[in-house]
Amino acid sequence: MTPLLEAHHLRKTFGSIVAVDDVSLEVARGEVVCLIGRSGSGKSTVLRCLNHLDPPDEGWVAVEGEVLGYRRRAGRLRQLPPRAVARQRRQIGMVFQQFNLFPYLTATENVIEAPVGVLRHKRAEEIENAHRLLERVGLGHRIDAYPGQLSGGEQQRVAIARALAMQPKVMLFDEPTSALDPELVREVLEVMQKLAEDGMTMVVVTHEMRFAREVGSRVIYLDSGRIVEQGSAEEVLGSPREERTQRFLSRML
Repeated sequence: MTPLLEAHHLRKTFGSIVAVDDVSLEVARGEVVCLIGRSGSGKSTVLRCLNHLDPPDEGWVAVEGEVLGYRRRAGRLRQLPPRAVARQRRQIGMVFQQFNLFPYLTATENVIEAPVGVLRHKRAEEIENAHRLLERVGLGHRIDAYPGQLSGGEQQRVAIARALAMQPKVMLFDEPTSALDPELVREVLEVMQKLAEDGMTMVVVTHEMRFAREVGSRVIYLDSGRIVEQGSAEEVLGSPREERTQRFLSRML
């Protein structure tokens, strides 16, 4: 069976710095893969390569067998124009550390911005959908609030609803709770757990080991841009084989 999301020998450099080095992974439909590792280990860059925000220097990424950014012809990959790449990337939702909401738009307006402005969907239909999504993330009572009237946790939940509005096949989360006060972390993680229970395919960069243990189907530990160890949450977090993984977890757990 073709993986929903597949990365093949990714390599990404920034000048002389190798941020991602020969990373390959497959994510099955409905799977929740958690990427863990110390700061600067390449986790966020891997995520940005997966949705082509940072196109890899080497290797490729595919969603349901369709390679992002390229078209296969005569056994070779040929680069697609930016507009075609943007269409492909709609299959992948992305939630960042910072919420990046438009401050002058309400929660509802933030959610409908892309479906109406990019996909040209009918505004009235998308407003109804936005209200359903905001209810889904626990913000049915905040549909008309502006970002400045929302807590950090509420803003991040609006950002999740905004990503879901594009009906992605897979959701990527880049340390979505790192900018939140501790008391607000749980409300975001609970929304993510509910998405996982509903069958959403997810790749999550996180330092929340409890979330990785309880929700993750698989955990991948990265160091220096490479995959050091991967397996079930119980295997990697409970009985890590590699010394580097053991040292990292001894500081985190």
